[in-house]
Amino acid sequence: MSRRVIAFAAAVLLLVLATVLVNRVLPGWSYPLCGLVTAAGLVGLARWSGLHLSSIGLDRAHLRRSGLFGLAGLSVVALGFGIALAVPALRTFFEDGRMPGLAAGPVLWAALVRIPLGTVLLEEVAFRGVLPALLGGDDRWRWGPALGASALFGLWHVLPSLALTRNAAVGAVFGSASLVVVSAVAVVAAAVAGVFLLWWRHQGRGVLAPALVHLATNSGGVLVAWYVLSSG
Repeated sequence: MSRRVIAFAAAVLLLVLATVLVNRVLPGWSYPLCGLVTAAGLVGLARWSGLHLSSIGLDRAHLRRSGLFGLAGLSVVALGFGIALAVPALRTFFEDGRMPGLAAGPVLWAALVRIPLGTVLLEEVAFRGVLPALLGGDDRWRWGPALGASALFGLWHVLPSLALTRNAAVGAVFGSASLVVVSAVAVVAAAVAGVFLLWWRHQGRGVLAPALVHLATNSGGVLVAWYVLSSG
């Protein structure tokens, strides 16, 4: 059995352990720490398997290009949030019961620490960097590694999706649909998003490109939801 196969199996097991720990076992404050440790472990496995940093999108050669693509994507997300705020009917999407209250401290902790380190860093290193490379991806776009890594990205969202019914917009769309249906749709949506983010990583030649889009979507979403709920 090759090192790359062993590293892939170990990476998947590490991610399964991480998602169970952060969603079911560890206290909330440890979420960013778990993300950092898991991301470091994944990079270590990739390097042990023989992959170079360029293979997992972490080399500095394309840092400028990756950053520019990331900022372009971030700008599009910001424009989308601006349009949603300007249209009253769309504000429902930000009425999220998962918000950590309306106090500034917890919201800023979520937007500036918890999400960047526990969510964005880990997920981009794992699903746009290490896993596609271990599945045989390289600088060329390959559908096999892209779909494989994105499918795993969708499954990664199974446990977090169990709290989606606390979002007002989700409740309005799905009505009395079972949690299983809502969770399944969320997993598929995450997998599709994973394909786009991986494609953006290839365009930008590094994980920084999708990471900035991911950060804008998640942290930006928290801040906009905070604004909507506070002003409502």
